Amino acid sequence: MEPRYGKVGVFGMGLLGGSVALGLRERFLAAEVHAFDPDPAALDAALVLGAADRVHTTVGPWVAELDLGVLAAPVRALERLATDVARHAAPTSRWIDVGSVKDPVVASLGGRLPGYVGTHPMAGRETPGMQNAYAGLLQNAVWVVTPVEGTDPAVQAEVEALIEALGAIPLAMPPDVHDRLVARVSHVPYLLAVAMNLLIARDPEHERLLFLAAGGFRDLTRVASGAPEMSRDMVVENREAVREALGDLAALVGAIASDLEDPAALLADAQEAKRTRDALPVVKRTLLPRDFDVVVAIPDRPLELSRLTTILGEHGVNIRDIEVLKIRGAGGEAIRVGVADAEDQDRARVVLREAGYRIR
Repeated sequence: MEPRYGKVGVFGMGLLGGSVALGLRERFLAAEVHAFDPDPAALDAALVLGAADRVHTTVGPWVAELDLGVLAAPVRALERLATDVARHAAPTSRWIDVGSVKDPVVASLGGRLPGYVGTHPMAGRETPGMQNAYAGLLQNAVWVVTPVEGTDPAVQAEVEALIEALGAIPLAMPPDVHDRLVARVSHVPYLLAVAMNLLIARDPEHERLLFLAAGGFRDLTRVASGAPEMSRDMVVENREAVREALGDLAALVGAIASDLEDPAALLADAQEAKRTRDALPVVKRTLLPRDFDVVVAIPDRPLELSRLTTILGEHGVNIRDIEVLKIRGAGGEAIRVGVADAEDQDRARVVLREAGYRIR
């Protein structure tokens, strides 16, 4: 089975960049993944976790060998990073970024990089860093694509196909629309979580309040546990849309405060909020621990899946789940096999390699 790309570079080995790199390797989408990060510790983690084949602390001629580059640095660093890699990028290469702000980034990077399309996966967690990355972070996540006038439709289609191959759901919209909407569903909720925690931290009874804070408060403020510097840069770079959303939120909070004197109006507010919350789509991700998955490349021929499961069964490996991963036009398939525990995972890798399968 031939991978979709030859060499792919992921620039920035944090949570999101690391998860993309792991997805590329686990789904056999790249023959070789190169990881770039100025932090050697992040690159060490990338090698240990199997997210990269080769690592780099500096941008250089090796960039010219890439078929695809994924810029996963913090938003404020993207322009400088794009300038550095553009000096070496091959004219036929493809480039995307995964920054959480799109309008200024797309305007800047579009004139620097060949085959560039702006993107933003709506995926994350409150524990940052390569050490917390995993390919399942992208599974069934909405991944926004932000084409502009002049974007090559064929390149956009290629990027959307890659997103699907990584297990996510591409959704196209203009960059400015993305920034306005994300301000309301991501950036303002982060600032609201900050404010709610400050409400406790700056109260004279903050020690008692910490003991009283139950599950609801923890759920509402979870995102405040993320990396403060990265989150600050995210909202600052999108400050105009964030200010607009904060103004609308302030007006709503003021109206709700007035409704405290009108129980019927307050009930109507609560009912509308409940309908909206209940209408949110459920994003289903695998419930199996990621450490107990084995991804196998198998040829496209009859009875191959039966052969694979027979081999595992004969060696006492307990299969809990099987998923056929999307590998379009690659002359084969990748199968994710979920097994019961780490012992079964190790045994499965050994016996399948002995049987001639490629394993990730």
